[in-house]
Amino acid sequence: MGFKTGIIGLPNVGKSTLFNALTKSKSAQAANFPFCTIDPNIGEVMVPDERLLQLSKISISKETIPTKMTFIDIAGLVKGASKGEGLGNKFLANIRECDALAHVTRCFEDENVTHVNNIIDPVADIDIINTELLLADLESVTKQIENFKKRSAKKNDEMLSLAFLEKVLGLLESGTPVRQGTFSEEESRMLYLSQFLTSKPILFICNVDENSIREGNEHSKKVEALANNLEAPTLNISVSIEQELSEISDEKELKEFLFEMGMDSTGLEKLIQTGYSLLGLCTYFTSGPKETRAWTIANSTLAPDAAGKIHTDFKKGFIRAETVSYSDFLSAGGWLKAKESGKVRSEGKEYLVKDGDIMNFLFSS
Repeated sequence: MGFKTGIIGLPNVGKSTLFNALTKSKSAQAANFPFCTIDPNIGEVMVPDERLLQLSKISISKETIPTKMTFIDIAGLVKGASKGEGLGNKFLANIRECDALAHVTRCFEDENVTHVNNIIDPVADIDIINTELLLADLESVTKQIENFKKRSAKKNDEMLSLAFLEKVLGLLESGTPVRQGTFSEEESRMLYLSQFLTSKPILFICNVDENSIREGNEHSKKVEALANNLEAPTLNISVSIEQELSEISDEKELKEFLFEMGMDSTGLEKLIQTGYSLLGLCTYFTSGPKETRAWTIANSTLAPDAAGKIHTDFKKGFIRAETVSYSDFLSAGGWLKAKESGKVRSEGKEYLVKDGDIMNFLFSS
């Protein structure tokens, strides 16, 4: 698995152009008017990982298979979306399918690109969307509480408790996103099942001009200050530059372009790194002559669960996992020499897989 990120924001902030750049496609219509995106555009991208290429070379693999992440370009939101304004209801439904949200804000001046509110104020833009998501969650949890109480005389086998729902209600009524609440382990399970919009991890993408990618500008700094209060990361990305980068296929030319722009990496790479951190994800590898492959899992995943990402039979019949760290595999030059030098460990069902582990699962069929 990779993870599914919804790209959200007001109309005309650069969402669809960013989607096209990240997915190297032109499937999302990008135009200088609101609501040019109606149905969500969905695209998969390969997650770049230099370790994967190194492992494949060492194992002389026939195939090299990176893990993937999915981007969903969601229709622009306007004030009143929680009540059905614009494309509100469709927008809100699409968000529920996402693991995380990338909120694109306009942080550049350009008189040739219209703004839905006729003023460049990213903080006000963010407030519009945050308010609509809060209102949508507030309506949802209020209905759930009402339905819960109506059924109170009957036998309850609810997946969500009334105490949990009332706790969520209290957060929302105080204007606090659900993600900023403190929940017990049992409540966290309920939170996952409930799929409240404001429970989704969020990061802010400041769409800046090319001169503001490294240091930002007055608009992006305001977003950073707000994001700190919301406990959310921010990224400065020039959507127009990402569009140019997406059209460069030659690796050497790409690196030269990045150097000229004073950039260490592409926006896609920055977004993936931030997304992995936001969702608490890591990568383990399988590597051999047939293929070298990357697998995305949550941090602290048990070895049998990691094996289950490959096939459910691997989890059911799990016996043990032959495991070696990336650095040891690299220095040894492959499985055989890693075993000879005692670098390969035999790990059982309680082993928590670490980022960069190369694993070979032994299981009974």
